[in-house]
Amino acid sequence: MVLVDTSVLIDFFKGVQNKPSLCLHDIIKQQIPFGITSVVYQELLQGAKNKKEYDFLDEYLKCQRFFHPLDPVLSYSKAAMIYFSCRKQGITVRSTIDCLIAQITIEHDLLLLQNDKDFVKMASVINLRLY
Repeated sequence: MVLVDTSVLIDFFKGVQNKPSLCLHDIIKQQIPFGITSVVYQELLQGAKNKKEYDFLDEYLKCQRFFHPLDPVLSYSKAAMIYFSCRKQGITVRSTIDCLIAQITIEHDLLLLQNDKDFVKMASVINLRLY
């Protein structure tokens, strides 16, 4: 199962052709199950240009499979530990949300499809499987 990050979905919806967006196209074409997190849903809606685009994204995205933190407190503590562990290795993760997405990916034993250098850096420190 694949968790798709905001970075890939933005490129996909804009028609940007890069390796991650083409992978998502293939995933959809081959009907491989994938999902998103609630924060990915929020980030995409926040980026809508107008109400029409917002409504389109809302309708499409809320039909997707959602993955949530397994624990309402511990999952966030573990996401903070990801940030802490990376920082101790000299890696500064630019987004705490990315740490939460990484933690959800790990908790659900998913592969993360992303187009964000922070995830690549995190994967060098933690057990984050990238697609």
